[in-house]
Amino acid sequence: MAKYERFEDLPVWQHAIEIGVRIYELVDSEKVLKDYRAKDQLVGAAISISNNIAEGFEYNRNKQFIRYLKIAKGSAGELRSQLFLMMRAGKIEKEVYEFNYNDLVLFSSEVKGLIKYLRDFEKNRKRQGGA
Repeated sequence: MAKYERFEDLPVWQHAIEIGVRIYELVDSEKVLKDYRAKDQLVGAAISISNNIAEGFEYNRNKQFIRYLKIAKGSAGELRSQLFLMMRAGKIEKEVYEFNYNDLVLFSSEVKGLIKYLRDFEKNRKRQGGA
């Protein structure tokens, strides 16, 4: 894996930003526009994803980064749940839900892979006598 100097270069952060932008567009739709509670919840969860990746990265410690990646992954799950409820309540179309669901599952898989990579890196570093 390449060494990233800035969180903005991380593919998972870039993916999280795409998700956030899409959620902002979704909450501007007619059926969701005046549902202020749902808008706040959706946007809050979406923003949490990219923000936690950024915050964790900035600690410059893999253990902290992993912790924040887990929070970001949790926020992606929260967003999936909210979108499912919105679909069932007739606030969003099934196709919109399914597209976002599939993309969020992909995102969660990417984060899980990054967490595994970071854990393996730390294990190997400890075996080799690193701090």
